[in-house]
Amino acid sequence: MTKLEAKSEFIANAEPIGQNQIGLLRFITCGSVDDGKSTLIGRMLFDAGQVFDDQIEALDEASKKFSTIGQERDYALLVDGLAAEREQGITIDVAYRYFRTPKRAFIVADTPGHEQYTRNMANGASNAELAIILIDARKGVLPQTRRHALITSLMGVKKVVLAINKMDLVDYSQQVFDEIKADFLSHSSVFGFDEVYAIPLAAKNGENILLKSDNMKWYQGKSLINYLETVQIIPAESQNFHFPVQWVNRPNLDFRGFSGFVTGGEIKVGDKIRVSSSGQTSNIARIVTYDGDIAKAQNGQSVTLTLDDEIDVSRGDIISSAKTELRTKTGFTADILWCSATPLSLNKEYLIKSATSEINAYVVALGNGFDFENLKNKEIDRLGMNGVAEVEIRLSKPLLFDTYKNNRDLGAFILIDKFTNETIALGMVKNAKTAKTETYEAIEQFIQRLLPDNADKSEVLNYVKSWYPFSAVATFFIVLLVTHRIDVSMLAALLELLLKPIVQLLHFSAYEKSKNLVHADDENNIDGYGI
Repeated sequence: MTKLEAKSEFIANAEPIGQNQIGLLRFITCGSVDDGKSTLIGRMLFDAGQVFDDQIEALDEASKKFSTIGQERDYALLVDGLAAEREQGITIDVAYRYFRTPKRAFIVADTPGHEQYTRNMANGASNAELAIILIDARKGVLPQTRRHALITSLMGVKKVVLAINKMDLVDYSQQVFDEIKADFLSHSSVFGFDEVYAIPLAAKNGENILLKSDNMKWYQGKSLINYLETVQIIPAESQNFHFPVQWVNRPNLDFRGFSGFVTGGEIKVGDKIRVSSSGQTSNIARIVTYDGDIAKAQNGQSVTLTLDDEIDVSRGDIISSAKTELRTKTGFTADILWCSATPLSLNKEYLIKSATSEINAYVVALGNGFDFENLKNKEIDRLGMNGVAEVEIRLSKPLLFDTYKNNRDLGAFILIDKFTNETIALGMVKNAKTAKTETYEAIEQFIQRLLPDNADKSEVLNYVKSWYPFSAVATFFIVLLVTHRIDVSMLAALLELLLKPIVQLLHFSAYEKSKNLVHADDENNIDGYGI
């Protein structure tokens, strides 16, 4: 059977996605500039029979005008659609393409290789389950290749195809292929990939894309499309139910629901839930969809929830199972990719967006950065554009977070400059626990529930937190002066530390309520002209 006959049979066997197919695979292509990412995707689309005759004619015309490879058909132009991309011969924005084979459907993101557009590459990787890392066989592994490998790893991608491209330009040398493969694998432990599958390619010629190449008979593995059709992806899903509220749905006086996207676990009618901002609990009354009510919603579904009780829920809140162990936090450590030409400023006020929440945040500490030349962490005192480093972030108010490893939706965030509105960093939460003890957190959450809704909670909490440690120390020395016993003094100081803030906040709560009553009486007197 000739290659043309084999390709025709492959296309003829393509059918709508059915039960015999594995399902959808999202993957990206990444690597350094001019490694052939767009050409690879264009060739995959062509070989899979996803390019129509009129598109081929338009491609041939565009190739005469924009091609960087002479008068030959330039498959990269199937993907690079922006005028600036065609003029410069580079990919700038992320281009998404859909295609299918007899065994699987695919969504592929062609990401830029230029260092200036690293943020676009990271954005494409954030939704991917597999990465094709391209390497030009003439150049080998470059720093930008390592940068993209690290970013894909940070974004949770654990399966990688190491596509060593342009083998036709090195005479299809097995030695070159083996050396590049060994170089990349020697550092693969740094990236933490579960699997790296190396394939030699000549994407322009379609060699080892759909069909095995006669010029590389020494390669005994699968073709690229064959590997993508059969690779098994096990998604990391949170077992706990989490539901970021995107919209409070109030079409009429008789309906109040909360619309959003289930980012983990499942929920059923009657299950008990907790609201992240207030800690209030209720039960699910209905789960509403466009097609009617359903009894259960699970990860990946967009639904509207109604509750048994009229409790306060707003956009930005997260509705979780009451059984979840997650609690709101005021800070965390994270890995961030810095995307701005202006270096990171510690303790500067930024906006942080996570799920549907948007609040103020501060980067209070800069940890180790990553050296892409030596593939090692190192101490840094400055984080510039396209740098990756660990940081500590503090929030203006508590938010519900999870680690990125457990939940991509609750563990991912972006930082925004408040004055320029520029997205300056992409982040992945590593540890959502603050330095507070469990007792301290429990007390703070209890205090928050005691405060009236109209109280400035952050101001009150900051005042109390700054006062009662000082008061406890004073109590220790006073009791020591009277009793001359250290054990009794320490016990008194501990009781002071634990009980005084609660008593203070109970008093504050009562005081605020009394003010509200007086204010209400005043309003009643004004309305009734009783002044």
